[in-house]
Amino acid sequence: MTPDTYPNPLHGWRQIRTRHGERDVYRPELRIIDCTIRDGGLCNDSWFTLEAVRNVFKAVCASGVDVCELGYRNSKKHFSTKEYGPWRFCDEEDLLRATDGVDKRRTKIAVMQDAHKADPDDIPPKEKSVVDMIRIATYVKDMDKAVLMANNATDKGYVSSINIMAISHEGGPLLDEALQRIEEETRVQSVYIVDSFGALYSEEIFFLVEKYQQFIKTKEIGIHAHNNQQLAFANTMQAMLKGVNYLDATLFGLGRGAGNCPLELLLGFLKNPKFDILPVLECVGTTIVPLQKEIAWGYHMPYMLTGMLDQHPESSMDWLKHSNGDRHDYVKFYRKITQ
Repeated sequence: MTPDTYPNPLHGWRQIRTRHGERDVYRPELRIIDCTIRDGGLCNDSWFTLEAVRNVFKAVCASGVDVCELGYRNSKKHFSTKEYGPWRFCDEEDLLRATDGVDKRRTKIAVMQDAHKADPDDIPPKEKSVVDMIRIATYVKDMDKAVLMANNATDKGYVSSINIMAISHEGGPLLDEALQRIEEETRVQSVYIVDSFGALYSEEIFFLVEKYQQFIKTKEIGIHAHNNQQLAFANTMQAMLKGVNYLDATLFGLGRGAGNCPLELLLGFLKNPKFDILPVLECVGTTIVPLQKEIAWGYHMPYMLTGMLDQHPESSMDWLKHSNGDRHDYVKFYRKITQ
């Protein structure tokens, strides 16, 4: 293959001229989903203050980001309201307090349901909710529940998606069957590649995008990346260049463990005129950075090691939280998780 026959990764993108005379490219079909409060809630059991949630929501709306995910709509049968904060449940009254009076512009509100930890009855008809989108998080083994939950959401008037978690542990005929079922049995808007362990490299992203594209013909494909190996932003870009249109990100990368693709990096790369990076920068400085005094996230050696070994980050989170004098004994931690 000669250089001039390589497929153009920017096919379908538009060129624009900015006020500075620069040539930029963007794809109009792209949608960005901010999941700062939802994924960040995995760091603090969803105990964000109402002020912090409102600040994030205002910034996301002002920046022109397409969707703001404000937490989980999980069942109180599975989660104690004494142990978990309000954004693990996203009751309608709490969502109203967080969003009332904010100029949403065109930003939609999303919540997530875990297929194995949620109840279809927790979702009211769309006309009785401020929520626009329900995202169903699932493992391949729980696809029966995920299809049921997704169809419940669409039947009640919501836009929905199915996010396949721990995708680095999935593959072969079981994943193929799951994708085929989503395509044929649901009306979801998007289907997600979720690198829960931050284990994937660009070659694996390419492989998974192509696999999804083999089965998913009438829905969009999304990417949700974790930053254990400092690859969340790069993998999100690689997926986008392969045709993925739904991109997850968080302010300052706030998210479980090593965090996620930083929203500010993504907006800076896209240079799409519909997005404004300034409200995001302001919110990072005034709301997100101060959270580092009470919430730990970002690149750490234990997170890197579990990502490199394709392991759940629970062991690294536990090590950083409970180890004392040997907190930085990374050889000991490596041996612990490889025994």
